[in-house]
Amino acid sequence: MAELRIPFFRPAIDDDDIAAVAETLRSGWLTSGPNVREFERELAAACGAPFVNAVNSCTAALHLCLRAWDIGPGDEVIVPAYTFSATATVVVHTGARPVLVDVRERDANLDPEAFERAITPRTKAVIPVHFAGEPCDMDAILAIARPRGIRVLEDAAHAIGAAYRGRPIGSIGDATAFSFYATKNITTGEGGALATADQALSDRVRVLTLHGMTKDAWNRYDAGGSWRYDIVEFGFKDNLTDLAAALGRRQLAKLDRLTEARTRIAMRYLANLRDEPLLTLPAFDEANRHAWHLFMVRVDNQRSPVQRDDVIRRLAERGIGTSVHFIPLHYHTAYRRLGYQPGDFPVSERIFDGAISLPMFPAMTDADVDFVCENLRDILRATA
Repeated sequence: MAELRIPFFRPAIDDDDIAAVAETLRSGWLTSGPNVREFERELAAACGAPFVNAVNSCTAALHLCLRAWDIGPGDEVIVPAYTFSATATVVVHTGARPVLVDVRERDANLDPEAFERAITPRTKAVIPVHFAGEPCDMDAILAIARPRGIRVLEDAAHAIGAAYRGRPIGSIGDATAFSFYATKNITTGEGGALATADQALSDRVRVLTLHGMTKDAWNRYDAGGSWRYDIVEFGFKDNLTDLAAALGRRQLAKLDRLTEARTRIAMRYLANLRDEPLLTLPAFDEANRHAWHLFMVRVDNQRSPVQRDDVIRRLAERGIGTSVHFIPLHYHTAYRRLGYQPGDFPVSERIFDGAISLPMFPAMTDADVDFVCENLRDILRATA
C-alpha cells in the first residue's frame, strides 16, 4: 500500500488553536468552566439559537434532548436509514423504537413523503440528518410534523455553518444537535452541542448533562460559590471540558473561512468531474448554504468496468484516502434484531452501493483536487 499523499481528512489546527489549549492548561481550570460558557454564547450567535448546551458529543446532545422530552418505552422516533448509527442508537437508549425510513435519491436526505407514511399514534419525534452538510427540506418536514405535535430534532453533525433558505441550521427545528468530532468542520477533539429556542428544554438538558445536579463545578468552586447542591433527577456525565471549549472557540472564529475553503474544494471537484459518465455527483439546492462536510460521489457499478470497492482500493494504492458514508442502518446486525432487513430501503441501498467520500479538508490545494480527480477518472476508464 502506498503512503497516503492525500489523506481522506486532515484537521485544520494552527498555532492559534494550540495556544488556546495551552493557555487553558496554565489557567488551572480544565473541566467545564468559563470557556464552555463563552463557547455556548458564541455558538448561539453563530447558529441563531437563543440557547446552546455544549456537551461531549453530538450523540450526547441527541440523547439528552430525547430524554428531556421524556421520550421512552412505547414511543417511536423516525430516523433515516442512511445515517451513522448514533442517530438511531440514542432512540434505543431511551427505550423508544427507532422507525427507519428511506431517503431522497438526489441528496441522501430524509424523504418527507417516507416520513409522513411512517407516522403512527406512537410517533413522538423525527430526526432529519443534514447529510454531508446539505440541509434537509425543512419546510416540508415541519409542515408534516407541526400539525401532529411531532418534535423535530435536527442531526446537524455535518452541518455547522450551513443555512436553509437563509436561515442558519440551528434556528429552524425544535432543537439541533451539532458535532465537533475530530473530522468535523470545526473540532473540539470530541464534543457536541444542542441548540434550541426552548429555554425549558435547555435548562433541563443542563441538569441532565451533569448527574442531575443543580450546580456544576464552575458554580460550586468559583469565588463566591457554594459546595451545596442537590440531585433533582438521575442524569448523565456528558459535559464538555474547558480544554475542548478553548479549542472550539478558536475554531468557531474561523468557521466562515473554513467553510469557504471547503466550498472552493467542492466546486473544483464538480468542475473536474461533471462530465464523467460513470459517476453521480452530489446534488444541492442553490437556495441553501451547503457546509460541504463531505464530497460524496457514486460509482455506476452497472456500467463501470471497476466496481466501487475496487475503485477505493486502487485510489489507496495511488496514495489517496477515501471513506464510505454510510452503511445503511438496516444492514447492521443490531438493526436486523429490530426486524429490519436488506431490501427494506432501496434508495439507501442504491446510494450505498456506489458511494465514495473523496478527500475533503480545508488545506487541500487545487493541485490536490486535480490529482484525486485525474486518478479517479483513470481508474474508472480501466478495462481490467
